[in-house]
Amino acid sequence: MKKVSIFGATGSVGMSTLDLIQRDPEAYQLIALTAHSDVAGLAAAARQGNARLAVIGNEAHYGALKDALRGSGIEAAAGEGALVDAAQAGADWSMAAIVGCAGLRPAMAALKAGGTVALANKESLVSAGALMMDAVGASSATLLPVDSEHNAIFQCLAGSRMEDVARITLTASGGPFRTRSREEMQGITPAQAVAHPNWSMGAKISVDSATMMNKGLELIEAAHLFPVGLDRIEILVHPQSVIHSMVEFRDRSTLAQLGSPDMRIPIAHALAWPERIATPCQPLDLARIGRLDFEAPDEVRFPALRLTRQAAQEGGAAPAILNAANEVAVAAFLKGAIGFLDIAMIVEDVLNRYSAPVPRQIDDVLAADAEARNMAGLVMERLTA
Repeated sequence: MKKVSIFGATGSVGMSTLDLIQRDPEAYQLIALTAHSDVAGLAAAARQGNARLAVIGNEAHYGALKDALRGSGIEAAAGEGALVDAAQAGADWSMAAIVGCAGLRPAMAALKAGGTVALANKESLVSAGALMMDAVGASSATLLPVDSEHNAIFQCLAGSRMEDVARITLTASGGPFRTRSREEMQGITPAQAVAHPNWSMGAKISVDSATMMNKGLELIEAAHLFPVGLDRIEILVHPQSVIHSMVEFRDRSTLAQLGSPDMRIPIAHALAWPERIATPCQPLDLARIGRLDFEAPDEVRFPALRLTRQAAQEGGAAPAILNAANEVAVAAFLKGAIGFLDIAMIVEDVLNRYSAPVPRQIDDVLAADAEARNMAGLVMERLTA
């Protein structure tokens, strides 16, 4: 039995992971499940999977979680410290799927504890990539990418040497507003922004896809996971989301990973690696799809792409600052407090106004994150005054 913990169990990635595990319950033992505030969803998943431990990130919901688990024998805990403890509870394989920088401490704790960490929380690697990769190198941990693009690259690289890589191409759907002008995007609503044409995802990542910030964050993530240099990592818009990424080698051979747009495919790959397991996903039908289209990304209509590459080139705390400002801006947009195009503008303003020393430890990353959030709030106050 593989001992499994899932951080962010009630989100889309967490639920997809649980779906795969529940299809072969004899192969997996659930150690810990966590959620931020969804008590009902967490308790139901913990009971169904007979987990040992359920952790709610928001301490205010601790009593409700205990009540929901009463009589089950499942231990309840709450708060950031409990999340870190859960990451060290002895899982062989952990899914890091907490959205945003909130997942950083648990992900780092899981890496330091050893075992295999499947990373779906790109913001952790964006904000503290150097520190996380150092933690992987210093421990017995294995870090496996779960984002469809990075998992595709990982699969394409199997058995190859990094020095033979000439170019890595991250594909992007282009989001729901791929063909709209800047003027047409002025009045975009949150409901329109979360309606992704291909993928079923949470609200935050769906907005990031709509602004193409998500693809920029993936660029930074790829630079840490696959250290070939930023100049050899590019983004290509591919509306059908069939090719998930490509790797070109110095002999000019190019390998691509294809599949239906279903997150259970890369999750299954990480869950079974280095083996393979069956999934309920739809097989790829290229004859039905009929065509595959590609186009260069437009950094004028989608300035998040320019901002993320700028932050990646600057390095240090810049990616953490960018990520924090974006999280604040996206949350404000989802509440209707700012416009769609204001998101990238706020991020750029914060990047121009604030810099921080190169982080040497996680506390340094979190300090830069906190200050960037504060500054993003001040920028929004001026914007909406």
